[in-house]
Amino acid sequence: MQVGINLLCLAGFITEAHLPRLRQLKQLGYDGVEVPVLTGDPAHYEWLAGELDAIGLRRTSTSVVPSPDANPLSSDPDVRARGVAHLDWIMECSRALRSECIGGPYHAPIGHFTGSGPSADEIRYGAEAHHRMAETAQRHGINLALEHLNRFETHFLNTMEQAKAYVDAVDHPTFSIMYDTFHANIEEQKQPRAIETISGHIGVLHISENDRGIPGRGHIDFAEVFSAVRQTGYDGWVTLEAFGGGLPELAAATRVWRPLFPDYDTLFAESIDFIRRGWDAAA
Repeated sequence: MQVGINLLCLAGFITEAHLPRLRQLKQLGYDGVEVPVLTGDPAHYEWLAGELDAIGLRRTSTSVVPSPDANPLSSDPDVRARGVAHLDWIMECSRALRSECIGGPYHAPIGHFTGSGPSADEIRYGAEAHHRMAETAQRHGINLALEHLNRFETHFLNTMEQAKAYVDAVDHPTFSIMYDTFHANIEEQKQPRAIETISGHIGVLHISENDRGIPGRGHIDFAEVFSAVRQTGYDGWVTLEAFGGGLPELAAATRVWRPLFPDYDTLFAESIDFIRRGWDAAA
């Protein structure tokens, strides 16, 4: 497996100012980083790819649907077209980044609800858009790992039962699910059972504590998570996701307005040690 870290703990847009922290991650033994692709243009991500190559960090990317006005699930064909164009932009930036995988909830706008669960039309529109995206990804050697969210952030994809059905609907070998322990802790009765449900279709494993802080300090049973994931044969990206309180662009979506870790040095060092020890112990 490879250990990564979602860089949203640092910022929503990674710049030259963050390079010292990226070098620190390499020194601590991280294999790669999950880069937020939320704004900017391909030229910026091409620059960042060169910097990450020089540091020696592999990379995946994460993105979202930014607005109901660009929703690939919409019944309005113009809105849906803008949503598909946004997925194309994600792909273009991720190609420039030389990303191995695109993760995140790029299915529906976070915090936008219809008053019911996903409709048959929403599932059909989403599956069409993501199949199209997967076709492009396959041509460029990129995998897709769509992220489920809890019911307070989206109505579209909450459980692994829904996720498995959606994988079947998209029906493409490049398309998989980003399994997130924070969201599953809310929505699933037993995480090992949820992991078994999505077995063979996990593209990225997000390690995220119940409070979004340092894994191992909360109540999620990561020993059973690691064991269940390893039993599926998964051996890919195991990526830390923790959030602080200093990102206004993220606070509205995640409801994180307070510090959830004491400092970056502690977060980085304690988390990679916890993940590697937990993964090894589950063998």
